[in-house]
Amino acid sequence: MTTTFVIEAMAAANAQLRWKRRELEETDESDSTSDYSDDEVITRGRAEPETKPILSIQRSGGHGGQADHFDIVERVEMGQMASMFFNKVGVNMFYICLIVYLYGDLAIYAAAVPISLMEVACGNHSCSSGSVKYSDTDPCWGPVTRKDAYRVFLAAFTVCLGPFTFFNAQKTKYLQILTSVMRWIAFTMMIILALIRIGKDSGAGHPPVASLSGVPNLFGVCVYSFMCQHSLPSLITPISNKKRVGSFVLADYVLILGFYSLLSFTAIFCFDSSLLHDMYTLNFTDNCQVLDIRFLRYFLGLFPVFTISTNFPIIAVTLRNNWKTLFHREGGTYPWVVDRIVFPLITLVPPVVVAFCTHNLESLVGITGAYAGTGIQYIIPACLVYFSRRHLEPVMGRDAVNKHRSPFRHAFWVWFVLVWAASCLMFK
Repeated sequence: MTTTFVIEAMAAANAQLRWKRRELEETDESDSTSDYSDDEVITRGRAEPETKPILSIQRSGGHGGQADHFDIVERVEMGQMASMFFNKVGVNMFYICLIVYLYGDLAIYAAAVPISLMEVACGNHSCSSGSVKYSDTDPCWGPVTRKDAYRVFLAAFTVCLGPFTFFNAQKTKYLQILTSVMRWIAFTMMIILALIRIGKDSGAGHPPVASLSGVPNLFGVCVYSFMCQHSLPSLITPISNKKRVGSFVLADYVLILGFYSLLSFTAIFCFDSSLLHDMYTLNFTDNCQVLDIRFLRYFLGLFPVFTISTNFPIIAVTLRNNWKTLFHREGGTYPWVVDRIVFPLITLVPPVVVAFCTHNLESLVGITGAYAGTGIQYIIPACLVYFSRRHLEPVMGRDAVNKHRSPFRHAFWVWFVLVWAASCLMFK
């Protein structure tokens, strides 16, 4: 539902930009003199479209009908939409919510990589049955405990990836493709291995029919798992044919739900729930009943290290840039020390401190999803679509029809989403 809200707000933002651009063009035309020859007018009219975006030329017939106003041809990020449709307080609240979410993301990443390294370095790889539950005070290397090893790996992770926060992350296309391929390989392996063990009737999981104690954390984890609203402008804008974009997004969500369900249900029936690691891949590293090939056990154990390490700099740079946007004032510039030192430090230090204090991934994911995630997935899309409708009605008129409007176009659904968001916060 909220995904369709974001798509409608994107179309409204494109209409707003076109309307302002057209208004400026009409103002320039009325202020300019008419001392052009016929040849100059023809030449000017032919050259003008070359300065417009290609998609805009293909899809709009000059200053065409109102339906063309709502074509999504320009990428308008959620921050820009917030600036267009929210007041100053709303814009600041949007950036604060996004910043808190990104901090949670970085804290989860900063904890996940050292945990994986600690488990691989300190764990038992001698083909036990996976029936041992280690504590932080257990030894890792002689007098060094597992908690000490975790903090050593956290320090190494910070030293290796922290400096990227001071620079920009660009041209990561092939790196992202590589990590996506690794994700698909790892997820497919885990599902198949768990199914094989269950099929042999040797699964150790005997879950109860229901466990109400896990419901509060379930809300946060679900929100965190399905949250992609902040990335929709980058995903949807390049699509050339957007007539069925809603159907494509729905099919994508159904596919993701099926994949998550398959991964989750195979996990709870394959492994003893009391011995499950927060990082699911680690359940395959010390259990030869599930996987008896050493190389593949190490691959799954270290899989989060490779994938998360590539995302950490990108998320950190995004958070740093959002801090700059939040404090930016029109026409102002930051001193070099503030721009190059202060903003990267306030981006990097807090999540590392959180990861130093706790490595409970379940809690970190639940808290990030339940609070900041609820704002990004529910509250912000509902507010964007509500205020975009109110903003465009006096400009475009009541007869203007947004062809990308949400099927949940009645105001009731906006309030329903807000009430649901409040209930998620209360459950947590």
